Amino acid sequence: MNYIETINSYVNGFIWGVPAMICIIGVGIYLSVRTGFLQIRKFGFAFRHTAGKIFDKTEAADGAITPFQALCTALAGTVGTGNIAGVAGAIALGGPGAVFWMWISAILGMCTKFAEVTLAVHFREKNAHGDWVGGPMYYIKNGLSKKWQFLAVLFSIFGAVAVFGTGNATQVNTIVTALNTAFLNYGVISNGQVGTFNLVAGIIIAICLGLVLLGGIKRIGSFTEKLVPFMALLYVALGLGVIIINIKNVPGVFASIFEGAFAPKAVTGGIVGSMFMSMRRGVSRGIFSNEAGLGTGSIAHATSHTNEPVEQGLFGIFEVFTDTIVICTLTALIILCSGVTVNYGQAAGAELTIAGLTVSYGKWVSVFAAVALACFAFSTAIGWGLYGSRCLEFLFGTKIIKPFLLVYSMVAIVGATMDLGFIWDISDTFNGLMLIPNLIAVFMLSGTVIKLTKDYFQRHRD
Repeated sequence: MNYIETINSYVNGFIWGVPAMICIIGVGIYLSVRTGFLQIRKFGFAFRHTAGKIFDKTEAADGAITPFQALCTALAGTVGTGNIAGVAGAIALGGPGAVFWMWISAILGMCTKFAEVTLAVHFREKNAHGDWVGGPMYYIKNGLSKKWQFLAVLFSIFGAVAVFGTGNATQVNTIVTALNTAFLNYGVISNGQVGTFNLVAGIIIAICLGLVLLGGIKRIGSFTEKLVPFMALLYVALGLGVIIINIKNVPGVFASIFEGAFAPKAVTGGIVGSMFMSMRRGVSRGIFSNEAGLGTGSIAHATSHTNEPVEQGLFGIFEVFTDTIVICTLTALIILCSGVTVNYGQAAGAELTIAGLTVSYGKWVSVFAAVALACFAFSTAIGWGLYGSRCLEFLFGTKIIKPFLLVYSMVAIVGATMDLGFIWDISDTFNGLMLIPNLIAVFMLSGTVIKLTKDYFQRHRD
């Protein structure tokens, strides 16, 4: 076991370290330059053609979901506990300047996600059940020559392993932890009842996961289009409230973000003194949150009822904007505007964000924080359940989908009742390993993205 942990630690350090970060940023810059910084130049167009369709109730054809449902399903997978706990950790270890570098990674990530989604829709295919399936494994299979097909297999294997930890067990563990905190604060349960409560909660979550996921893509789309806007609006409302309450601190907070990006020592008192540390924490947090470069979100977008790959790609831009620029930034402002003590140089998580909310609102807000965390985590488990089923389907066919989803749902009980240190470490590594085959494919298929984009905007001049 120690040997496995050592190997995993080494691989994880490389995957989520400097080399991988350079590759992700490099591909983002390359795609941005080749598209003429489409994510900035056409942001207004993208916003009108994505947010403007929120209230479009057009029914999707069989085997597909609406473009907005596809966006919500993708957001369900990306908007998770990392938006709350991960941002707090980035600020604690990288200083306020990490937020600036998180923004930079998001701007580049918008173009990477745009390319992934465009390719996923363009190279998707129908499965034996008549459902649209797509994602990195399919644009590798249908877009690259046979000598590159092993990349599709690798991506699917890495994804199938990662979903159990990254997408399920750790998310469920976050749900029960948040509920424990709220219920203990109000005396609903005692310390001696926590174990029993967690087991019951795990069983309930497992049943709920199964009911949604086993209902197929239509039920997943219908569920996420209701849950994702609700949880996003709840969290945005809480975040804006903190900003309004502490409005006098806002100018100083933004000054600390920009100053800390290039001179962290001046803001953190020397505890976080490296600009590179601030950059690394911010960039890695942005990448881990919006998953631009992993390719996972494109699996959900590929199920969309659309004949325009580029138009769905615009939803990818909006996805990264919502996830990182809006929700992650709100988390940062909750922490920094509230004036809660940040122990720079020491690891931190969701407790720092909750402390920022509590300082601003009072103890009662822990209930709403628990609800927000539970929604974020459960939505991530739904999104990654879809990703895992598609990865295994690519490897073994449609017959494996239902058995996988049953097992996947039952893992929620493990997540609610066990220590997940080793599971999380392994899953995090396999999550990062998906970067390699996906980034190779996106880079090699960038010409297709450019061609499709030029053709689309020639037909849609706005």
